[in-house]
Amino acid sequence: MDPFEKFKAAQKAGWAHFAPLQAFTTISAARLVEHAGLCAGMRLLDVACGTGVVAITAARAGAHVTGLDLTPELLEAARANAQTADVEIEWHEGDVEQLPFDTAAFDVVVSQFGHMFAPRPDVAVREMLRVLKPGGTIAFSTWPPELFIGRLFVLMAQFLPAPPPGVSPPHQWGDPTIVRERLGAAVHDILFDRGQIEAPALSVAHYRELTERTAGPVLKLVESLCASDPDKLAGFRSAFDVLATQYYDRNIVRQGYLMTRAIKI
Repeated sequence: MDPFEKFKAAQKAGWAHFAPLQAFTTISAARLVEHAGLCAGMRLLDVACGTGVVAITAARAGAHVTGLDLTPELLEAARANAQTADVEIEWHEGDVEQLPFDTAAFDVVVSQFGHMFAPRPDVAVREMLRVLKPGGTIAFSTWPPELFIGRLFVLMAQFLPAPPPGVSPPHQWGDPTIVRERLGAAVHDILFDRGQIEAPALSVAHYRELTERTAGPVLKLVESLCASDPDKLAGFRSAFDVLATQYYDRNIVRQGYLMTRAIKI
């Protein structure tokens, strides 16, 4: 198998158990929709839509929404969520690096903590901008490298085999300088903002156990080390707890994030 396709297949399997974490990302979904400047009647694409929290929020605001995700289990949850919310959304299983849509098909393209996991940022950006009309808005939320989740990605890299050459770390998408470089001359009026998810947890250990069961990269890391190197797994868990403790207070884990918005030329 092509190394990038093998990488995506592992991601597809890892994210299948994400659904319980939608409780953490529902409020930030509303912030992203607002940040994107969405208006009723706009055609919106939610890339790496997961369980549909952004897509459904946008549909309830009157947008014509399409959601796309790599993982069928998450799309199944998204359909159920949309049915409960009584909104119509067009769902697609697919890959941000090869979007199955016409050029300039959407007024707004968004992604909440999703497109950042595509292995090749240049390909993902090219595709997201291709399906966005001139004058349309691209907006996304990502994890800054200096805050908790970004630092967790760096920690995990110390315990995982090196990814295929050309795969970029997801936390780079949380650096405004890198975001500007990746969007380049194709956009104007880039605007950044910050937000924070307050994830409830009875203890750091409770938070870690939930993350191990639901967050794709952590789940796959634990699976691998559990089978191959239990001592190394214990080291990862200890380091995770030390890191998370810095962001844990009063039964909350603080997860700061970056929001980006830009207009396609």
